[in-house]
Amino acid sequence: MIERLTWGYLMKMRTILLATTLLATSMASTAFATEGDGLPGFGATQTALSGSDVADTTDAMSLALNPAGLVDAGQQFDFGVSLFSPQRGYSTNGGTGFVAPEGATSRNSLFPIPNIAYSQPIDATSSWGVAVYGIGGGNTLYNAIPNPSLAPGCGPGIYCAGESGVSLNKMFMSLGYARRFGNVSLGISPIFAIQQFSAYGLGAFKPSSASPSNLTNNGFDYNYGGGVRVGAEWRATQTLRFGIAATTPMWMTKFSKYSGLFAGQGSLDVPGDVTVGFAYDVLPTLTFMADYKHIFYSGVPAIHDSSRIPLPFGSSGGPGFGWSDVDVFAVGAEWRPTQALKVRVGYEHNTSPLKGRDITLGILAPGITTDQFSGGISYALNQNSTIQLAGYYDPRATVTGNEVTPAGVNPAGLITAHLSEFQVTLGYAYHFDGPKAPVRKQSF
Repeated sequence: MIERLTWGYLMKMRTILLATTLLATSMASTAFATEGDGLPGFGATQTALSGSDVADTTDAMSLALNPAGLVDAGQQFDFGVSLFSPQRGYSTNGGTGFVAPEGATSRNSLFPIPNIAYSQPIDATSSWGVAVYGIGGGNTLYNAIPNPSLAPGCGPGIYCAGESGVSLNKMFMSLGYARRFGNVSLGISPIFAIQQFSAYGLGAFKPSSASPSNLTNNGFDYNYGGGVRVGAEWRATQTLRFGIAATTPMWMTKFSKYSGLFAGQGSLDVPGDVTVGFAYDVLPTLTFMADYKHIFYSGVPAIHDSSRIPLPFGSSGGPGFGWSDVDVFAVGAEWRPTQALKVRVGYEHNTSPLKGRDITLGILAPGITTDQFSGGISYALNQNSTIQLAGYYDPRATVTGNEVTPAGVNPAGLITAHLSEFQVTLGYAYHFDGPKAPVRKQSF
């Protein structure tokens, strides 16, 4: 029988979840990824499928994609660690008059990204769960390279002010509930979010800031907030399923130490998104999946507004990083040759949020990759334990535009930002003994 929700049981689960949260928080450090500053999937299963399984979520990490999938997860504990490696930098045509013309490659190219989740059936038609994970964000660090610019007071560094870069780390905690109504499953998951940010080497922009002392080189600052994710899955036939999930913006407190950088006196929310897709069992052992996602960067002025807006940084309606909304198309397949082995592949294509007109500041946040190739396997060691391995590769992508100096646009100077990346994820799932929630896949 499913363990009763006694006070002692709740206290035991509270201890497990608190330890889980602390572990994930201590590890959360992320970098620019596909989809701008987002990730295509969470955990080994979703990563291997390039996040194409909004209609086929069946593990505890479904909370991070479609909480409706909790009713098919049973009681399980999932843990995974990804090692993410981006290669990013910029080059010029030699005609820049403010940005260091020789180009540079960012340091720090290996980042751990954790994910931990737990799901628990309440009865035969409902479940709850919790997930803690790092998502998106970014880190760049450029050395204080020689800069021969003739701008007054210009020193070494890509912006004349020493080492330059930004660091944005995020941690989310989702607590969800799902219930099945016949062929339809519905889920809801409130989300608590923490962001950590720092910027350095932007001293040349102080004359263009509404609060110069809160623009750069102020160490780490934190903001807090949250939102809600909702989802639904519909089993149209024995072999065809449809899914939809949407996330509100994460409404966050302001970064006080960087109120002179982000538009709106330090406001930096997390954009909302919506995903729709389907899953089709082509064969008893083969499932095909396809998704479409839209990410609303336009809802966050500090990210969306152009860097060319003629207002001070940090002011209401002031400059941002010029990111546009992103459209994502993903496909995946899962093959189950034996009871113990599952093989997964995926592909994703997305539009780039960064355009050439904002390339000067875009050097700091070059989230521009547009294609991803992924794959992975999972193997059940026994009825309780499953190990998982997944990885993806994003080929090098570039964006080119004219340099923008403190004096205006330089038509003779061209800057090209570049980014490529790969990630390897190792996961482990423990399936507790006892009754499992019904599984959607047909038994042929």
